[in-house]
Amino acid sequence: MPALVLLHAFPLDRSMWERELRSLADVANPVIAPSFPGFGRSDLPSRQPTVDDYADAVIGAMDAAGVDRAAIAGLSMGGYVAFALWRQHRKRIERLALIDTKAEADTAEAAQNRHRLATTIREHGVEALLKTPPKWLRDDSPHWPALKELIRKQNKEAVAQASIAMAGRADSTKDLATIDVPTAVIVGEVDAITPLANAKTIHEGIKASTLAVIPDAGHIASIEAPEAFDKAVRDWLRRPS
Repeated sequence: MPALVLLHAFPLDRSMWERELRSLADVANPVIAPSFPGFGRSDLPSRQPTVDDYADAVIGAMDAAGVDRAAIAGLSMGGYVAFALWRQHRKRIERLALIDTKAEADTAEAAQNRHRLATTIREHGVEALLKTPPKWLRDDSPHWPALKELIRKQNKEAVAQASIAMAGRADSTKDLATIDVPTAVIVGEVDAITPLANAKTIHEGIKASTLAVIPDAGHIASIEAPEAFDKAVRDWLRRPS
C-alpha cells in the first residue's frame, strides 16, 4: 500500500483534504496533506517563495512522516508543485496524479495579473478575492459558502506570495515526456480555469498516463464530486507500477 501525499489548491490549505484523509486511508498509508508555507497553520516564509520552495517543503513533510517514496496528487497549484517535485525529487515519487491543473507556464499577461492580484490582496486582504471569485466551482455549487470560509482563514501575505510564486513557475510541458511513473490526469468536466484541453495536453504528453473526467465538476473536483473523485484516485493507486 503506497503512501499518498495530497497537495492543495490556491488559496486553500491542507484542510481541503479532510474528507480524503479518511476516505482514502484504506488504499494508502499514510495519507499526508501538508499546507504550503504560510497557509493554514504553517509558518510564513521570511522571503518570497517559489514553487520549487513549496516542493522542498513537501519533501520536508515526507521526511517528517518517515516517508521515502509516495504517490503524489496535486490539484491546481498543487499540480504545479507536483511538476516541481518531479523535476527536483523524482526519486521520491512512486506515481503522480495531476488534477485540475496545467503544464504550461503563465503567459506574460497572466503573470502580470497574478502580480496585480498579489498587490490587491496585500492592500485589501483575502476578501478582495471573494468579490469576484475565480470559477473554482460551478456557479450553482452548494459548496461556495464553505470554500469562501476556508479562504477567509488564510494569511493574506501567504496568498499574495503564492500568487507571485505561480506567476514565476517553470513551464512543465518539456517535462511531460520524462514522466515514467503511473500517472492519472484528472479534470472536472466543467473546469473553467484549467479545462479539459489542458488535461489532454498533459495526458497526451505522458505515455504512462490515464485521463479521468469527473462529470459535473468544476475546478476543484474533489469538493464538487467527492465520490467520483475518490474512484479516480483509487483506480490510479491500484494500477500496477
